Amino acid sequence: MAHLAIESVSKLFGTTFAVNDFSLEVGDGELVCLLGPSGSGKSTLLRMIGGFERPSGGTIRIDARDVTNLPPERRPTGMVFQSHALWTHMDVFNNIAFGLKLRRLPKSEIRARVENALDMVGLADYGRRMTTQLSGGQQQRVALARSLVLEPKILLLDEPFASLDQHLRERLREEVRDIQQRLGITTLFVTHGQDEALALADRIVVMRDGRTEQIAPPSTIYRQPQTAFVAGFIGSMNFVQSRTRNGVCDHPLFPLAVPVDDGPVTLATRPEALTIRPSDRADAARVHRIVDFGTHKMVDVDLADGSRLKAMVAPDDRIEAGMKVEPSFTSFFVFRDNTLVHQGAPARTSAELGRLLPV
Repeated sequence: MAHLAIESVSKLFGTTFAVNDFSLEVGDGELVCLLGPSGSGKSTLLRMIGGFERPSGGTIRIDARDVTNLPPERRPTGMVFQSHALWTHMDVFNNIAFGLKLRRLPKSEIRARVENALDMVGLADYGRRMTTQLSGGQQQRVALARSLVLEPKILLLDEPFASLDQHLRERLREEVRDIQQRLGITTLFVTHGQDEALALADRIVVMRDGRTEQIAPPSTIYRQPQTAFVAGFIGSMNFVQSRTRNGVCDHPLFPLAVPVDDGPVTLATRPEALTIRPSDRADAARVHRIVDFGTHKMVDVDLADGSRLKAMVAPDDRIEAGMKVEPSFTSFFVFRDNTLVHQGAPARTSAELGRLLPV
């Protein structure tokens, strides 16, 4: 196990910041996911930790040792790339053993460690197969074993499942999490898939344009997003533009009590917190489409102003396409200038409003 400290690290390509003044501490045995859209800087950051890119500024420490300018082979890290980067002229055993041979370890130790790594990733009988004879999932397991056999203090995973189908991704991420917990190895996992991050991470770092938007456990990221970007990037979220006047939103369908200063705001709510009921109001919303997922239905609702919301309803709900409905929130967030300024449940009375406090 190892402690990782990233202190004010930046990376410039020309005049563009790929990573800008980024800081993070990762504890012993923790699994942290770097999550963000393409171009957010997460892979560049991982490559700097692994020594494959040199920072333009800042410091990287592993167990208090400054490794900022050390090459990859002198760092206690192991990296698994999105492309498996396996040697096709070598069999599985020799692919995994390559790094150990460079360290000039005894043959008996190399064999024992490779066999242990193969067993760990579920490929105990695959040592003499050529990598071209393996499926995509098996190749990814070999790439993982090749990193684990070096017994790194920190494991770095750069979107390792991006090229695999959904079912295989889900199975492999469970296996990786099991191995990580069994070994207690400190791990950073880069992904742009929110499901992977929510399923794997002890903490999630949401990145945007080379900077941190929020760092928190998955449940906090989902339930308490601190910016509108995080709210929209994690899970499904409805956004409605409105204004506040005298502590109330002036949207005709959502006259919510919101204890924030007057001005433009963005209301946000999850589909599971949006309820709909039949309505005969002139300005009522209308059901556009219903998608039945078996365990629930996702309903697209068109508002009179042209915006569209998503509501999650029970599978036996009798809502039909074309029906006029009135949507309402059971819980909501309020953002101003991308920043969370309030979250709560609707308050209809002055007494309820008095109990609500801005965050």
